[in-house]
Amino acid sequence: MKVKMKNKISPKFNQSMKKITSILVLLIIQQCLFAQLRIPVYSDSIFSTYYHQRVSWFQSLPQTKSDIIFVGNSITDGNEWTEFFDDKNLKNRGISGDISAGIINRLPEIAEWKPAKVFLMISTNDLARNISIDSILKNILFAVSYLKQETPSTKLYVQSILPVNNVYGKFGGHTSKGESIKKINDRLEELATANHYTYIDLHTPFSDDDGKFKANLTNDGLHLNGEAYLLWKHLVYPIVYDLQSKPSLIPKPQSVTWKSGLFPLYDCKTIVVKNAGLEKEAKWLKDLLNQNGFKTKIAKAANKNEPFIELQLDNNFTAPGLMQEAYKLIAAPGKIIITAKTSQGIFYGLQTLQQLIRDGVMVDACEILDWPAFAWRGYMIDVGRNYQSMELLKQQIDIISKHKLNIFHFHPTEDIAWRIAIKQYPQLTAPEHMMRNKGMYYSEAEIKELIAYCKERYITFVPEIDMPGHSAAFKRAMKTDMQSDSGLMIVKNILKEFIETYDLPYIHIGADEVKITNKNFVPEVTAFIESFGKKVIGWEPGGNFTDNTLRQLWMDDNAMMTENKTIQFIDSRHLYLNHMDPLESVVTIFNRMIGNKEKGDASLIGATLCMWHDRAVSIESDVQKMYPVYPGILAFSERIWRGGGQKGWVATIGEAGSKQATAFTEFENRLLDHKQQNFFALPFPYAKQSSTNWKLYGPYANQGDLSKTFDPENIDIHKIQSADSVVGGTIIWRHWWAPLIQGVLQEPKENTTWYATTKIWSDEEQVQNFWIGFNNLSRSPATDSPKPGTWDNHQSKVWINGKLIDPPVWKRGGQKGNSEIPLMDEGYEYREP
Repeated sequence: MKVKMKNKISPKFNQSMKKITSILVLLIIQQCLFAQLRIPVYSDSIFSTYYHQRVSWFQSLPQTKSDIIFVGNSITDGNEWTEFFDDKNLKNRGISGDISAGIINRLPEIAEWKPAKVFLMISTNDLARNISIDSILKNILFAVSYLKQETPSTKLYVQSILPVNNVYGKFGGHTSKGESIKKINDRLEELATANHYTYIDLHTPFSDDDGKFKANLTNDGLHLNGEAYLLWKHLVYPIVYDLQSKPSLIPKPQSVTWKSGLFPLYDCKTIVVKNAGLEKEAKWLKDLLNQNGFKTKIAKAANKNEPFIELQLDNNFTAPGLMQEAYKLIAAPGKIIITAKTSQGIFYGLQTLQQLIRDGVMVDACEILDWPAFAWRGYMIDVGRNYQSMELLKQQIDIISKHKLNIFHFHPTEDIAWRIAIKQYPQLTAPEHMMRNKGMYYSEAEIKELIAYCKERYITFVPEIDMPGHSAAFKRAMKTDMQSDSGLMIVKNILKEFIETYDLPYIHIGADEVKITNKNFVPEVTAFIESFGKKVIGWEPGGNFTDNTLRQLWMDDNAMMTENKTIQFIDSRHLYLNHMDPLESVVTIFNRMIGNKEKGDASLIGATLCMWHDRAVSIESDVQKMYPVYPGILAFSERIWRGGGQKGWVATIGEAGSKQATAFTEFENRLLDHKQQNFFALPFPYAKQSSTNWKLYGPYANQGDLSKTFDPENIDIHKIQSADSVVGGTIIWRHWWAPLIQGVLQEPKENTTWYATTKIWSDEEQVQNFWIGFNNLSRSPATDSPKPGTWDNHQSKVWINGKLIDPPVWKRGGQKGNSEIPLMDEGYEYREP
């Protein structure tokens, strides 16, 4: 498999700042692991009537894909797996009284479904029939091998046999086999790797100190009661959904220690609140538990010996930083206690608790002490260029709230349109003065609704009324320039109405990307806003601000702001999601050191992640689909809450095994858990990339002739010494902001061709869909679409298993860039793989 990327770099390359990327090109390999196995022929008479009824029922069901099948005897049969997990893809293939031979007999029906996963538990009834341990193991291994042969892509899990207990005097033939069960489990664990299955130890958590079935989990010493099934769900939940063994917390708390034991959510009846002022938080928690099916009451005390969750304010509570938002969470088998100095700290503790109860059944015991590194943790959305509905805005507010961001920066005025209602000047929101989404704006009631929605979640609503730049819509409506005397008077009238209508601490005036013709404009507007007791924010570089103005950095020439100890600032440098490839974005944001500092201080109060989308979109949700909005928010929440990071601008994962790469991989695993659990119904353009390794070959001088071919195309690639190796789904050869941001090439040269190869394993020959792309367009400029029949304008190529892969059939191939023509399929993350 070869990937050919040719780059004719013009002398103006540094000025045009283009970024070239290669994404997910693959080699598929297949291998037969087993000799052909055939199912033995069994007499129907050895299986019960119920067995034949169940098999007949299974065979009558319609076949579905990607199912997760639980196979076993009465212990499996006794659970309603689909309902238990609230997931129609979980299927029950348990048959009461079944034995290992019965499993083998019905393997063809299971294999025919090509399930995603099979969970097998069998053998208790074999032992009761005095079938030997060796015979049982042989049958289990046969079942595993047959399934691997017939459906190689199915993941196989062999669950340990559960313990038994003779305390109830029932099922003596079964409950007397405790030692044999342990021997079989030991062997199943030993044989797992060699036989290509994953062993799951359920015996230990179900056993008491004597190795017997815990008496509270069974009423006959063999079968499970409801509480036992809940424990089973908790134990296999992360395996069913490919999650980390412990809940993946984002942002990761400053200190978390996992303990032994579990808190039973299903047995919690009371939320204990003794402090006045926590009614809102208690109600929030009650609603959360209710959504998981648990009815609770709010009281000042719980019944004796009853598990409870307590929320408590403590003026003596201390943490190493930002006490107003810090919290402590202790989860133990009998109680969960969240302590903080403020209700806001309690709220953040509840967001962590929400992530801890991922399976809706139990909470792993732990101790967490947590606080943010930065006080200002913001997310900005531009609704001036492209209107977004209240529903979509609230969706984003909910997501930043759950991940402990506390600023919602709202940008509703632009050259394209003015989208905030002003009673004195209704012409500002008249459709004829808007270039897109004509007539779409936010009423006074809607803005108040957004402010209240944010406040309920401890988020500060920060409006930006951009002035005097980005104000063409104002000029169209008011027939005057903002910097004129009449324009300034109108601006003051607007600000007065806005400030008196909405009770907000900050007013952002923008003031960037404009020629200042009236040097008094920004100081006069600033003084006017400050006369109402409000704090002014402005973009830096920007207007001629006063020292009291909070600066939001989009650049920082010569470190003028970051080295200034008298001015407060917010960092937004290289935090523009519209300039980022989805895979690169998570890496870059995760690596960031906010404001070049480990944590906030008197001058650096935090940062804001920005979602600009200059180009028109077809539908509002395209913004989340075309940009790494939600993966970016989660990466940003991790960094802004925890602090730290790497100095400079680091857009690479790092060498495999390095400290940098290891840290990213650990975060990526948690990120993918959140994608699986919380974003399955939302756009989340991100895929695992920390395990993708590329070998690079080059540079080959092409003298500007992009049609030239070189050794990697003509001879066995394995005979060529690679120049380097890199990790990641996106290779940035040379970043468009070089040399500020380094790509994988230390010294990229003009007129050179490079090649890259990677391998991806498949257990069986199949057609698979992939994201492949070479140039992820920034959605700020009106970039041209790729020409028909090409991947990009560098004549890049892709080979898979030696076969040249055709580029996509572009819907608008060769379309000249136009900001008013929405993109459709030009980026890999928003076209079908």
